[in-house]
Amino acid sequence: MSHSIDLSRQPRRIDLDTQLHRKAGPTTHAMRPVEAASEAQTPQASPAPRYLTNNEAAAFLRLSPRTLEKQRVIGGGPRFHKFGRRVMYALADLEAWASERSFETTFDPEYIDRHPGAQRDDQ
Repeated sequence: MSHSIDLSRQPRRIDLDTQLHRKAGPTTHAMRPVEAASEAQTPQASPAPRYLTNNEAAAFLRLSPRTLEKQRVIGGGPRFHKFGRRVMYALADLEAWASERSFETTFDPEYIDRHPGAQRDDQ
C-alpha cells in the first residue's frame, strides 16, 4: 500500500502577497486595482499644500478650537486662509507658528520681550 499524497484533494495554497490577492487598504477603494510596486515607489514632484480645518488645526497644535477662533480675532495666532466662508490653516503655517514659540528658558531675552509679565524684577 502506497502512502503517496493525492494532490487533487489538497487545498490550493494562495500567495497573499500577489497583487491579485492583496487587500485594499483603508484609503483605497476595494474595486480599484492595486497599483504596481514600481508606481508606488515613484516619488512625487512636490505635494500640494495641505489645509486643515479649525478643529483639525487645534487638534494638531493640541489647543482648543475656541483658542484658535479667539486668536483669529485678537491676533497672535497662526496665519489662516479664507476660502469663501471656510477658514483653513496650511500645515506649513502651523508648523512655522509653533516653531516661533520655542525658547530655551523663561529667562531667554526673546521670551521676556514677548511675555512682559514674565519679568521678575517687579517682585
